[in-house]
Amino acid sequence: KQVEAMKRVLESLNLNIVEMVDENATLDGGDVLFTGREFFVGLSRRTNQRGAEILADTFKDYAVSTVPVHDSLHLKSFCSMAGPNLIAIGSSEAAQKALKTMQQMSDHRYDKLTVPDDAAANCIYLNVPSKGHVLLHRAPEEYPESAKVFEKLKDHMLIPIANTELEKVDGLLTCCSVFINKASEL
Repeated sequence: KQVEAMKRVLESLNLNIVEMVDENATLDGGDVLFTGREFFVGLSRRTNQRGAEILADTFKDYAVSTVPVHDSLHLKSFCSMAGPNLIAIGSSEAAQKALKTMQQMSDHRYDKLTVPDDAAANCIYLNVPSKGHVLLHRAPEEYPESAKVFEKLKDHMLIPIANTELEKVDGLLTCCSVFINKASEL
C-alpha cells in the first residue's frame, strides 16, 4: 500500500509521476542510490534488472549502474550519500564488495567514509541553504564507533537520530524519508 499512499501525496504536490507498468519489473527505493551524478541500483530480493532498466529509461541524462546485493535487504542497507561526492559505506565484506563494483562501474571517483556498522552507513545528507551541509546519522548510543567516524566530518552539521525501534522492522533512516526539492509557496 506504500505505492498508493505515496502516489496520492505526490499528486497533491502536483509532481510528475512516472509509473512502472511492466508487471515483471520491481524497483524498491532502498535499492536506488542517486549520487547527484548517476544512479546505482542494487539488484536484491526487491529490485530486479527490469526495474533498473525502467529507471534508466526514465532518467536518460544519468548513467545507471547495477550492483548485486547479497546478505542485505537493500543497497542502502549499507551505503548512502554523506555529502557531495562522499559515500558512507559499511565495513562488512558485502558492503565493501558492492563499493568495489560501484567504483568499477563509475567514471567518477567518489570519496568514501567507512563506518564499522553497515546500518549506520544509512544516513541522510541535506544541503540546507541557511545551514550548509547537514547530516542525519545514527545516534551514538546505537552505534558508538560509527558515530565517532561521523563526528570527524567537521564541515557538516551533525544531527544524531535514534532509530532502534524502526530498525527492528528493517526501517533505516532513508526508508523513513522522502525529500522533495520544491520551492515553498509562501
